[in-house]
Parts: sequence; C-alpha cells; structure tokens
Amino acid sequence: MPWKLASLSTLLAVALLSGCSSTSESTPEPAAAETGHDRCEAKSAEFAIGKKASPELLEQARTRAGAQIARILKPNDMVTLEYRSDRLNLNTDANLVINRVNCG
Repeated sequence: MPWKLASLSTLLAVALLSGCSSTSESTPEPAAAETGHDRCEAKSAEFAIGKKASPELLEQARTRAGAQIARILKPNDMVTLEYRSDRLNLNTDANLVINRVNCG
C-alpha cells in the first residue's frame, strides 16, 4: 500500500509541474512582434561606407536598413556572439570611417 501511495503522489507532482512549464514557440520575440520587422537589410545601409561614423549616420543607416537596433563597431571592440537578424552593425577602422556594413 505505501508504494501505491508514493507512486500516486509522484504522478500527481509530475502532472502539477508539467502545467507550469512554458514553451518559447508560442511567445514571439518582442522586437519582431512590436513592429513586424525581424530582419535588417544591410544593402540598404551601404551608403554609409566611406563616411565617418556618428550617431546621426547610425540612426539613418538603421532606419534605411529596417533594423530594430544598430551599433558602431571599432576594430578592437568586444562584441557578443549571439546573432540578431534585427541588428545592424557598422564596422569602422581606427579613424571611425565605416568600412563594412552587416546585420547580425
């Protein structure tokens, strides 16, 4: 009889805990859900190549590319390794002249 009670209580605990779990498939990414954009188009921001990086140019490039966020990356900057399809990167040389535009 004690084994049946232990098995029943274990089964009940598993059933209750499984109701608390959630899946990320049913929850959309916040950035994509807010605006409908989930990718940036780097080609649209290539006009910035050869220009000196500035906050104004960064915002203009972000808007044209359809990106949610943007950043300026200098040669020795540390960057995170996650890929974000809604982020625009403006890569510069040591003089802050943009030499590459990409998304990620």
